[in-house]
Amino acid sequence: MTGSRRMSRRRFIEGSGVIGLSTAFGPATPALAQAGTQASDAHGALGGNFNQLLANVQLRELQLGQTDWVRGFFPMPDAEQGVLANKANIRMIANLDARGYRTILNLKFPYNQSAFPAPDSPAMESVLAQVDKVLAEVMEHIDILVIGNEPFIESRPEDRTDSLNVFYETVARHVIAYRGAHCGTPCRTRLYMGALNRLDLPDRQTAATERWMTFVRETPEIDGVDIHPHVPSAAAVQPFLDYILPRLRADQTFLVTEFSLVWYWQAHMKDPIPAAFADRYGFSRDSLVWQVILEATQRPFPQEEWDAFLSASPWYESQKFFLRDQMQRFRATGRLAVATCDYRQGLPMSQSFAADKPPWVLNCVFAPYTVRPWSNGTTGRGYAWLNEFRTLQRGGTG
Repeated sequence: MTGSRRMSRRRFIEGSGVIGLSTAFGPATPALAQAGTQASDAHGALGGNFNQLLANVQLRELQLGQTDWVRGFFPMPDAEQGVLANKANIRMIANLDARGYRTILNLKFPYNQSAFPAPDSPAMESVLAQVDKVLAEVMEHIDILVIGNEPFIESRPEDRTDSLNVFYETVARHVIAYRGAHCGTPCRTRLYMGALNRLDLPDRQTAATERWMTFVRETPEIDGVDIHPHVPSAAAVQPFLDYILPRLRADQTFLVTEFSLVWYWQAHMKDPIPAAFADRYGFSRDSLVWQVILEATQRPFPQEEWDAFLSASPWYESQKFFLRDQMQRFRATGRLAVATCDYRQGLPMSQSFAADKPPWVLNCVFAPYTVRPWSNGTTGRGYAWLNEFRTLQRGGTG
């Protein structure tokens, strides 16, 4: 990774009263810009993931979590819509950089409805022009650029073959050339390929994923690979590491820009709710988990009620140390660069909640769509995650 960039932002914030600032980002101030000029290299760091909703980053929430790292992704077709520099997500990247935060951006190429363009075709030239537009806006502001988001999900099943690999390899070589021509030496922005999903399922370890890892390993400009272990059990994370680590160069590292137990949570959406919780908060005893979550998305709960609901649910309470346990697992390899977990609920997570909707709302450090703001004006918290997140920032074990 690049050399040291700044002093600990946490020391600055805790010693200066910055924690009392407005939640929204305003114009950069000298104090905030100074807050991050000497950060250590990425090695086993934990940050916050905002997916496509970087514009929703709240300064106060980042400060409460004491994090230095922010991750999001950018859907590449958006590069064709209006002036790119005016897009809120792009502006947020520059705002974060001005305040000393470190940033990760995944380039998302959605090909769920069409085939990948062939190399040297007009369609590929159009894609590479989109890439150039994005890189021109973000290259000087980001620490890590990930080429791809979830290629083996954001594609048609019949295209998850060499055509997928050829497309992403073409984009990667183009990004490498762009960085060499525009970013100086040494360049702050490191490059990864990503991200691989469901490697816990043997049928997802294919000739295409093997070729993916071969390209990562044999391309010296690539620092490593990104993985997204969204899994049905905590144990299902280990196969991801067992697959990627032997296939990386000794000098390469990995990212985990998304990870969760979302498929485990979903398996419990039709469980009955705890009787004691139902009696205390006025729910029918035959209510199901998903119905309580739906109620919370329509009428956010006080923090005490949200915590009581999840802490009384054995399926959730038994997994409340998932964040700690997985960070221990990732860090124990000695090869983790940065992991980022869901930091803030987004509106798409909570809209039209139903029994079959993936319960991403349960993964987040902050829960503005299911929990009311606290009396001090700060955002409601997801049960159990914030204290773990802060402890892990200090290198603790939770």
